[in-house]
Amino acid sequence: MRLTEEERKIVVRFRLDKSKKTFTEVSILIDNAFWQTAANRLYYACYYAVSALLVENGIETQTHNGVINQLGLHFVRKGLLSAENGKFYKQIFELRQTGDYSDWINIEEDDIKPLIEKAKNFIHTIEQLILNKTTE
Repeated sequence: MRLTEEERKIVVRFRLDKSKKTFTEVSILIDNAFWQTAANRLYYACYYAVSALLVENGIETQTHNGVINQLGLHFVRKGLLSAENGKFYKQIFELRQTGDYSDWINIEEDDIKPLIEKAKNFIHTIEQLILNKTTE
């Protein structure tokens, strides 16, 4: 579906705001030791930011794996986003998948706490890519 310029701006802003709000939820979940749900919300905070970046650049996807692939193809491979950030996004996706769909895996504090600052920095980096494109 093709968006007008105005619609695209609205969707991008909405998804960035949703990313930040979702990231804020994580501290509440951590305070209550809801580690699996924290993993889910960390991933989705990053996902909303990445999906905003893709919309900003007119890149359409249908699946979460598609988002990962397009991020790698259009941003990591071109050097606009570090390989480390690309790997982080894939790692947090896999952690969310494990937490949401694996019966015998428990996500614990040690799995989540090291990811909080990385997720915050990742979201900030994605937002900067969007702002830099907008101001080019």
